[in-house]
Amino acid sequence: MIRNPRDFYAGLLFVAFGVVALVIVQSYAIGTAARMGPGYFPRLLGILLVGGGIIQALIGLRSKSEIAVEWHWRPLLMLLIGVALFIVMTPWLGLIVATLVTSLVAMAASRDFRWQEALPVGAILGGAAAAVFVYGLGIPLPVWPWFMGR
Repeated sequence: MIRNPRDFYAGLLFVAFGVVALVIVQSYAIGTAARMGPGYFPRLLGILLVGGGIIQALIGLRSKSEIAVEWHWRPLLMLLIGVALFIVMTPWLGLIVATLVTSLVAMAASRDFRWQEALPVGAILGGAAAAVFVYGLGIPLPVWPWFMGR
């Protein structure tokens, strides 16, 4: 008998994603921990998803939920809008501005949203994204808007 459906079905969803990941990467070379192949991390992630999902589903079978589940549309919509804006804005406005706008939109999902806190956090996230992905990992993304030079 399922005593906590939310935990049980979340666990099943994790297991499903983990199994899909394991099926997709089965033909990739694993390598070793010192020389990881292209299938090493995805396979490890798939195994962790399956294991964590099984644990979560078992918790859903054993524990009773005391929390009433409420559905909030605003956070979901703001997060989806933020991701869509990031995809559309990055080629023209660059990684830093796109990350700043995306983080502002995502933070606006909260009822406790304050511009004084959100702007510095968004700017730091944009700078960190550029430092890690463009300068650190060498991913060819535009950092600044097209009119400022790349």
